[in-house]
Amino acid sequence: MAAAADMYLPSDPSDPKRWICIYPSYLNSRRSIPEGRKIPKDKAVDNPTCAEIRDVCISLGLNCDVEMNKHYCRDLSRDPTFAGRVRVQLRNADGSPSSEQFPHRKALYQYIGSMIPKLKSRISKQGQATATVEDTLVASQQPKKKKGKKRK
Repeated sequence: MAAAADMYLPSDPSDPKRWICIYPSYLNSRRSIPEGRKIPKDKAVDNPTCAEIRDVCISLGLNCDVEMNKHYCRDLSRDPTFAGRVRVQLRNADGSPSSEQFPHRKALYQYIGSMIPKLKSRISKQGQATATVEDTLVASQQPKKKKGKKRK
């Protein structure tokens, strides 16, 4: 069976068809391992997106390509916000790692998981979320008017 699959894939590791696939579910802390998470929960991220994964790969200088029309097979919800996958070149044409920092895919997954919370888009979203929580706390602490009986 493996021989038949090799017949259709190019033998060159630098060919985009041979690049590794990273689905957002691989890095999602809300998923369990049977649901597709591939890294430890403490290194995973809360609901990552393909754009965030792409941003980290580009900042590392890795070749990557986003395929938004793809879905992870274990993701039953087919939610469009988490749709897509990112293909990343991990090996050069001669088979050597394209980055010495990432000899295998698990190292890349863990690094991406640690870098996504540091993205500017994540920091600004968290700032807005804490501001709305503070606003609701301030609004709830204001004294409310008491309703009494209507007088005739």
